[in-house]
Amino acid sequence: MESTKTNAIKHFTDLRVWQKAHELFVSINKITDKLSRDVASTLVVEQLLKSSGSISANIAEGFNSRGKRKYIQYLDIAQCSAAETENWLFKVVDCVLLEKTEVQPWLETSVVIQKMLNSMITKLEKRADAKPEPIVSSPSLPYVPFKNRRMFRD
Repeated sequence: MESTKTNAIKHFTDLRVWQKAHELFVSINKITDKLSRDVASTLVVEQLLKSSGSISANIAEGFNSRGKRKYIQYLDIAQCSAAETENWLFKVVDCVLLEKTEVQPWLETSVVIQKMLNSMITKLEKRADAKPEPIVSSPSLPYVPFKNRRMFRD
């Protein structure tokens, strides 16, 4: 699953950022499953699971979308979900649901994911802003402007 410069990325699971986001969700899920389920705790835990799960889900959706702009949009949403996850992790500590020492690795991973996503977005934006290649019509099928096309053949 680990991507390298020599391996082409063919599936979203090849992306290191997706792998980290997925591992973060699985890790959070394992621990939070053992927490008490009073109303306040349930709200915080559910939001934490939703936001952490949303990171990898949006990376996957974006990877399979058409076009760089849409991919960037999904990566941006994933980055926002990573920031939201970080927010809910602070609440977990502040509400004394888990000790800071238990949550700290998740906070660090969340920040790393945000940085990775920011880097991906920046690189994709640079490529998206690059001057597109000119469209050359096929010699066998000359370009005919839409207004000059006949809708029905005689």
